[in-house]
Amino acid sequence: MKFKRLFTVAFFCCTFVNAQMANTFYKHDKYLSSDQLEGRFPGTKGNNKAAAYIQKYFKKYGLKEFNNSYYQPFRLFVKEGINKMKSDSVSTQNVLGFVEGSDPKLKNEYIVIGAHYDHWGWGGKGSGSKQKEAFAIHNGADDNASGVSALLCILEKVSQQKIKPKRSIIFISFSGEEEGLLGSKYFVNHLPIPKEAVKVMLNMDMVGRLNDKKELYMGGAGTFPNGVELMQKLQENSGLNPVIHAGDVGGSDHVSFYKESISAVGFHTGGHPQYHTPDDDIDLINSEGGALVSNYIYNALTQIANYEDTLFFIKQN
Repeated sequence: MKFKRLFTVAFFCCTFVNAQMANTFYKHDKYLSSDQLEGRFPGTKGNNKAAAYIQKYFKKYGLKEFNNSYYQPFRLFVKEGINKMKSDSVSTQNVLGFVEGSDPKLKNEYIVIGAHYDHWGWGGKGSGSKQKEAFAIHNGADDNASGVSALLCILEKVSQQKIKPKRSIIFISFSGEEEGLLGSKYFVNHLPIPKEAVKVMLNMDMVGRLNDKKELYMGGAGTFPNGVELMQKLQENSGLNPVIHAGDVGGSDHVSFYKESISAVGFHTGGHPQYHTPDDDIDLINSEGGALVSNYIYNALTQIANYEDTLFFIKQN
């Protein structure tokens, strides 16, 4: 009877936490994919508003700054016609901060977790829109307001830990992903720490449309020791059916790390007809699924940050 009562309490607490995280996930996604931000295209007010929003929560949850700022500014070239812009070079920024590890030695090693926050703005000629004639706001609720929402949910959970993970963790939201992974490339080429200190990168791009089969797809799980086995173990009681690939690293920001021989795993919940169209909106987001995904990746992050074994890069075919 006592065991049954304890199980009931534990189940209720778990359900409550997931419901709470689902609400938080939805709140972040709703703002980031709102018309107010006009598709978050680099160099626009909407992109800067998104960066300011992310920075606000980085500060709220106690992330430390690199070089006295949460911003890492860079410039990128914009093709003429995209987002009502003339051909030009524009300013944008990555948003980043870190949690210092609790182990005196391992805190000098870093795990990076990230998600890009930019999207295609109003679309237009030369953009990545699948509806080039439809000049309308591409809100990108799944691509990739969902990834940033998961990032902020995970950060909130890490901030609540009394004892932080052994290794340090960098939280980063990239700009310029849609133009060719430009923000992550800039970060990797302008690291605020020694390159050899970066051990694993976890990336979330389109994690807001969990399907009925509860499938969370990932590539690159085999790029660090026992990565596939870890991801399989984390499936237990996760409410998810992870589809785990040792290789198949993919095409989002984690690729910038993989190409520099840094272990990298990319997470997503699959493609859909609304990808890169004005129809990728908040009403199609599965916030309960987003909470399950956030919990799973949070557990992966903390397990990797506390790894007893040495972390090193394993190249995949």
